[in-house]
Amino acid sequence: MKLPPLDPTDPAGLDDLLTEDEKEIRSAVRQVLDASVEPYIAEWFEQGSIPDIRSLTRELGSLGVLGMHLEGYGCAGMSATEYGVACLEIEATDSGLRSLVSVQGSLAMFAIWRWGSEEQKQQWLPGMAAGELIGCFGLTEPDAGSDPSSLTTRARRDGSDWILDGRKLWISNAPFADVAVVWAQTDEGIRGFIVPADTPGFSAPEIKHKLSLRASATGELVLDGVRLPDSAVFPEVRGLKGPLACLNEARFGIVWGALGAARSSLEVARTYAKDRVQFGKPIAAFQLTQQKLVNMSLEYTKGYLLALHLGRRKDAGKLRPEQVSLGKLNNVREALEICRTARTILGANGISLEYPVIRHQNNLESVLTYEGTVEMHTLVLGQVLTGESAFR
Repeated sequence: MKLPPLDPTDPAGLDDLLTEDEKEIRSAVRQVLDASVEPYIAEWFEQGSIPDIRSLTRELGSLGVLGMHLEGYGCAGMSATEYGVACLEIEATDSGLRSLVSVQGSLAMFAIWRWGSEEQKQQWLPGMAAGELIGCFGLTEPDAGSDPSSLTTRARRDGSDWILDGRKLWISNAPFADVAVVWAQTDEGIRGFIVPADTPGFSAPEIKHKLSLRASATGELVLDGVRLPDSAVFPEVRGLKGPLACLNEARFGIVWGALGAARSSLEVARTYAKDRVQFGKPIAAFQLTQQKLVNMSLEYTKGYLLALHLGRRKDAGKLRPEQVSLGKLNNVREALEICRTARTILGANGISLEYPVIRHQNNLESVLTYEGTVEMHTLVLGQVLTGESAFR
């Protein structure tokens, strides 16, 4: 039997590992992004905003990618692997866009879906799945990042109501969110609250002057005597298991998403190297350039196999948080190195927004540290390997 030629964009034949449904989802997401986002994303990054965010979220809702791995309440009910494949395609366009989808579906929506009352789910999830309502997730504070147990936002009872005071920082989607999931200290431990954005005392000023994730709105959450009814609190969950379960969902999407930025940069570098002529021949003909391309392709392939393995484990109900840390640590770190290497192949053109490489590289500098820094995921895995905790 004569074997078909190798595809230079997929030399390991990774495509054979996907089901037809997974391939169809990939194609559907790619088609929408190519038409609605790709022609404009560099401009959005440069100007630091998405002009018509509501139109975009509604289109993403129609596509079914908002909370796509959740069941019921207007959510698509797709598998974890299908969600991962979608995240890869979204981040191949831009990490900021994947952040919007992750925060909406894997943080805000998942928190309500997993921990909310039936009334809370019915009130918020259908509109969020459709992209009509936008959510954000308030955990990080000015002095509480990697150590969420030290958060100082406080909720106290006042009769049958709750009063919230505090600040959250570096909150994606905050400036245009309709609803915020806010985690606060109480006399009963850390609890989660659903805060409508129009509640008196609540504001979400935008953080400006970012050089990363510029096509993603980031802000503070300011809670100044915010009064909420008892129906706004998640009824049962107490302690850090509430927010940490949500973070684990988001990290899974990052395991896949970072590969999208890597794939985009790798393919641009490969094509550029074939076209760029120096010393009378394409730079792709030089050994050092080929070494760079091979190493990039090798690390992408290994990262993809890891993401797919973790996706299959998640779909089988066997995925542990420590395994998500393994995927996040490896795939973001290697994706960033792929983008940096691709930048060297493009030379001076690598810093131009005419190509996506520097945009992906800058974005991944944020992805490297949000949802758990390299240090935190290293210590998680170090504890697995040694049985010793080195966090304190």
